[in-house]
Amino acid sequence: MTYPPSGTAPREPGPGRPSAPVTVPAQRRGVGAEAAARLRAAATTEPGRLQIYGAVLALLVVVFGAVTYLEIAARASSADDVVTRSQPLSADAASIYRSLADADTMAASGFLAGAQEPPEVLARYDADIEEASRLLVDAAASTDPATASHEEITTLSRLLPVYTGLVERARANNRQGLPLGGAYLRYANQKMTGELLPAAERLYTAETGRLATDSADARRFPFLSLGAGIVALGALVWMQQRNYRRTNRVFNHGLLAATAAATVVLLWLAVGHTVARAELRGAMAHGQESLDVLNKARINSLKARANENLTLVARGAVLTPDGTRDQYETDYGTGMKELGAQLEEARELADDARGSKPVKDAIDGVSTWQDRHRKARTTDDRGDYDSALQQVIGPEGSTGESFERVDDALERALAHEQDEFDTAAQDGRGALGGLPFGAAALAVLGAVAVIVGVNRRLSEYR
Repeated sequence: MTYPPSGTAPREPGPGRPSAPVTVPAQRRGVGAEAAARLRAAATTEPGRLQIYGAVLALLVVVFGAVTYLEIAARASSADDVVTRSQPLSADAASIYRSLADADTMAASGFLAGAQEPPEVLARYDADIEEASRLLVDAAASTDPATASHEEITTLSRLLPVYTGLVERARANNRQGLPLGGAYLRYANQKMTGELLPAAERLYTAETGRLATDSADARRFPFLSLGAGIVALGALVWMQQRNYRRTNRVFNHGLLAATAAATVVLLWLAVGHTVARAELRGAMAHGQESLDVLNKARINSLKARANENLTLVARGAVLTPDGTRDQYETDYGTGMKELGAQLEEARELADDARGSKPVKDAIDGVSTWQDRHRKARTTDDRGDYDSALQQVIGPEGSTGESFERVDDALERALAHEQDEFDTAAQDGRGALGGLPFGAAALAVLGAVAVIVGVNRRLSEYR
């Protein structure tokens, strides 16, 4: 064999010439061989196996705690959103809707009373407008600008001054005895029923949908956490059985403490989340469903009352598209039919006497209201407008009195259902309180206990 002269570079591999073999330094071969030897020793000797088992057990316990922390923290956050964000926003959206509908009703009632509006009617109208304005400002501050809800809030904030301006023009003309006041009031009502109330309804629908989403997120079953807990607990039990078979010792204090910690977390997880799911489901089924139906019923009663008043204001000037019936009287009949169906549904949903009694009072009030309305319409159709007016807005025996009875009953029913929702939702949130951090802390303690218990066994081999 010939060698290149000293000082010349080695020949590069090329066509027809094989590459030089790659060699591994002896030091690197020694490190790899030593690591492999250690792994073989760990797998074939009892101390080595104990170290591997201990590391795996500690890791399983830590993973169980970490997964539980992440999953339940997400559930607890959603439950907190139900209590502090989405349900209050849904309630505020319903209040905006009710305040606007009530303001329209009071505007028509005050107009019918003549040039000098009753102070209580005027005060209620002003309070409704002020409440709607305040709630719109609060909702805008709590809503993401990129959402559809924020767009509806912007629409309502823009249209509300237009509506109040039309009402003021109607009042000014009414005080002067000018018939133009009635036209302004009808235009204001069209603005309310055609633009403001639909926007308020869309806002309420969006916020109620977000409430349902938050509640469903909070109730999602923690499959990963429970699965990790069962695996960790099973591995701990297996390790203790193995330890007993090999040493004939019943207890290893470290492993026993780790098993106890994992058991506590698993039971806490199962019981706590089960209670939370039940309470949050109850809040939606027995609270929010009733609130939704009652809110719609109250709004329909307010709209029906406004249409009843506008029937007298318009005096047949606004007809249905086919020209055969009074538009406001037709809308009144439609609204009252929907109101009756919603009250029957609310009675079925009421699950106690405190909830069912005000609903029954509202149903009785609606029946009386409809009887009085028919008599008022008969009187007006005979041409006795002044008597019909008293039958609608008079202090006693009027449809207005019946409407107030219905409205008061619905307000009491709403207050009761809101209390039921708040109680159940807060109990559901409380059932998850402390669980994420408690699971993490107990998992760390359990992992430490595993290491201590395994080290105790390893010390017997030294």
